[in-house]
Amino acid sequence: MSFRSSTDRIIGIDLGGTKIFGGLVDPFGHIEHETYVAHGAGPATTDDRVFERLVELVHTLAGEALASGCKVRGVGVGAPGITRADGLVVASAQLGWREMPLQARLTQRLNLPVKVENDVNLSALGELQFGAGRGAQNLVCLFPGTGIGGAVIIDGKLVRGQHDAAGEVGLMLPGPQFLGWRNREWGPLEDIASGTGIAQRGRKAVQDQGLPLPPDGLRAEDVFAAAAEGAAWASAIIEETIDYLAVSIANIQALLDPERIILGGGIASAGDRIIPGIERRLEPVLPTVPLIVRSELGYRAGVFGAAAALSES
Repeated sequence: MSFRSSTDRIIGIDLGGTKIFGGLVDPFGHIEHETYVAHGAGPATTDDRVFERLVELVHTLAGEALASGCKVRGVGVGAPGITRADGLVVASAQLGWREMPLQARLTQRLNLPVKVENDVNLSALGELQFGAGRGAQNLVCLFPGTGIGGAVIIDGKLVRGQHDAAGEVGLMLPGPQFLGWRNREWGPLEDIASGTGIAQRGRKAVQDQGLPLPPDGLRAEDVFAAAAEGAAWASAIIEETIDYLAVSIANIQALLDPERIILGGGIASAGDRIIPGIERRLEPVLPTVPLIVRSELGYRAGVFGAAAALSES
């Protein structure tokens, strides 16, 4: 399925851990009618609550397309967690989903072609076609955010793996101390180097020093801001995060030797010290330091990737 005319549109959806972002993608690589909605996922989330919010957003965007005289050719959805090629979300800790047949349910409900894919896989396709991956054939994406997602593209194609879990870098063990890890919802690297992990470590450090927490809680961006202002506790957390990311990227480079490693998510945009810090750590230990670049598409990468995925299907 591909664009057939200049008035064709694809609805791209990034289904996040707390909100849904969507937009209409035109044949020229532009996004129209960007929309965010909160879905309220949490420990008591049911499959249908998030699903219904997703359907509502698709209908809203389809209405915008119709009002503009455009035709929706399909819907692409990026879901967090392990997602099979047939659009079944095997496990999503962020949404509380297990064995959720999202693509089948959306296809039945919407009466449109639907492609459901892992969210970072879609982001990687978006970067490959429209962003920091243009011109490359072999790349790896790391997107630390609420968790840490990843995607691998070899010879211009997504690598899925035997269990559709290739690229799940959040599950990497960045040291032997994690061999006894028992958390099946979060991976070791994810627990430490994601935005969630940085915030948790920041809260503990603040409390250990008897400092007051912000009224609305401490977020990863607050830790970066404190480090930029010279707070020793925050700088220690950021440096440790860089250490763990560097170990993981060194292993990725040794195994895959990609043309580029694209770093996205909130961490990539939160501080200028991340990529230079990783490069300084890798330079003495690797014969070839990978080219590490920031995502060019940012939070829009998955929406662009939805268009790329549907165009290929």
